[in-house]
Amino acid sequence: MRVLRAACRTKHLVRSAWCVMALAWAAGPLAAQDEQIGIPIGTMPAAVTIETLDGQTVDLGAVIGRRPVLLEFWATWCPLCGALFPKLEAAHRRYAGQIEVIVVAVAVNQSQRSILRHLQRHPMPFAAVYWDTEGRATRAFRAPSTSYVVALDATGKMTRHPAVDEPVYLPKRRPRMAKPVIVRPAS
Repeated sequence: MRVLRAACRTKHLVRSAWCVMALAWAAGPLAAQDEQIGIPIGTMPAAVTIETLDGQTVDLGAVIGRRPVLLEFWATWCPLCGALFPKLEAAHRRYAGQIEVIVVAVAVNQSQRSILRHLQRHPMPFAAVYWDTEGRATRAFRAPSTSYVVALDATGKMTRHPAVDEPVYLPKRRPRMAKPVIVRPAS
């Protein structure tokens, strides 16, 4: 009986070792790939279609490129998204008429109805809220998660990948000048 148990344990260890080796071999090419988060600065995101919350198709490429855009990938269940809300609202208030704030609701663990219910309780009158049903915008921007914020210039090119404590550069009245706005979650 002991010999049988030892043989089973050995067989299990060998199988586990092969699995680990297979995963390491498969991950090798992945690790060698470009690990940059988001699209490179100075490039434009691919034009994609997403939806309004009432199901109408929107060409995101037509929305971007008219003026600078602050865009957040967002979810109702994301605590950091909630913490960023006052900062996005303050940026919109400060640069009213100069920037557009776009919120892209990701289609993970939420529905259009749940988003509409959330917006009834927590309105975002300063932002255009779109629904990324099939993840097209998420892939176009290479967004790693929710609460990912990007800044695009008036031509639609990526200008910054603002992190939580990084300044978000938004235009002053003169088009070539920029003024930093600190985006930090509320404590």
